[in-house]
Amino acid sequence: MNTVHVICKRQKEDATSLAARIIELYGDKAEVFVDEESARLLNYTKQLEIEHVGEGANLIVVLGGDGTLLSVARNLKGRDVPILGVNLGGLGFLTEISPEEFPEMLEKVTRGDYDITKRMMLDVTVKRDTNKVFDFAVLNDAVITKDALARIIDIETYANGEYLTTFKSDGLIFSTPTGSTGYSLAAGGPILYPSMKNIIVTPICPHMLTNRPIILPEKVSIKAILKSRDEKVVLTLDGQIGFPLEFGDEIMIRESSHVVSLVKSSSKGYFEILRTKLKWGER
Repeated sequence: MNTVHVICKRQKEDATSLAARIIELYGDKAEVFVDEESARLLNYTKQLEIEHVGEGANLIVVLGGDGTLLSVARNLKGRDVPILGVNLGGLGFLTEISPEEFPEMLEKVTRGDYDITKRMMLDVTVKRDTNKVFDFAVLNDAVITKDALARIIDIETYANGEYLTTFKSDGLIFSTPTGSTGYSLAAGGPILYPSMKNIIVTPICPHMLTNRPIILPEKVSIKAILKSRDEKVVLTLDGQIGFPLEFGDEIMIRESSHVVSLVKSSSKGYFEILRTKLKWGER
């Protein structure tokens, strides 16, 4: 391992403490770069801008929660670098390594003794009057949702050019299997094993009971057209980036050529994470 990038959750003291430990343990064995804010707090000179995360790196260590890892995934821009996520936040579906497990896992990664899981991403493009006005890749989901005071919105949807339906709802969620335990699950969508390659389409509070979630194959090209006028509607990516939509906008969703490689915990599997984090299967 020659170069390690460390990204900490902002203003998280235990994250910067762990970053300092990484620098102390591996500073002589590898080039360790830390995100700008945390590097300044540590008075450390090897700083890293989030936009360049993964460039020339052999490993990325994320110290924080799932939100921090989602931000890193979007900024990788196709650079396939293993990510070791340490959960210092809440649920921790993506950052599944505990702080207690972290030293052992880091040592295993240094020796090359680790497994990774590949996670699909979605390319999300917005076309307005035939012009591309927005383009992004997401790991969790892309959500079309109305403003708090807006009425039900109409979203006309197509799969590979074939008319699917017009959803009349508060919004529509396009989720990866990784994102199936997020907003989609809260809206009534299914849980998919994270290494699968499918796209979940889940309506938010649909006006009709017949509008149910549907799972589509990864190679499908989805088009969603906003058919409501005079309503405030926003496209939200991974719950972190918002883009205002207008009547007639076409939102294109398809499997991305980019993937995210996550280092798997050696002490627990995905179903244990479901049971402990979501209390899945409990009565």
